[in-house]
Amino acid sequence: MTHYTDIKELIPKHKHDQKVIADLKKLSFEQLKPIIPELLEWMQDMNWPIGRPIADILKPFADKIIPEIIEILRTNDGMWELWILINLARDTTDPTLLSEIERIAKFPSKMEIEDEVNLEAIAILNGDYK
Repeated sequence: MTHYTDIKELIPKHKHDQKVIADLKKLSFEQLKPIIPELLEWMQDMNWPIGRPIADILKPFADKIIPEIIEILRTNDGMWELWILINLARDTTDPTLLSEIERIAKFPSKMEIEDEVNLEAIAILNGDYK
């Protein structure tokens, strides 16, 4: 990250901003930590070209960003919730995150049902991805 003076310069500027990905991949969790919320926002639509690389960067740190993941699971953005579950929560063993996934499976909102977030939550709880 030698040519960046501020970690915020590594936040993608648009959905095609691939030039920051190589530098983001080199960073430790501690280095990424200040921009995790901004990076998670790029996972709101995994059809964006930037979505998959960001998910790949964050996946190894999923167990360290449980509060941020839960915050997203409590939004009213069903597709974002679904992408987060699919990309960051499928193999979680974190009890707090599992409790939130159980809430979605048992007591989904209307939007979570419409976007099939509840079905993904049920599959996670059933161990379909183990």
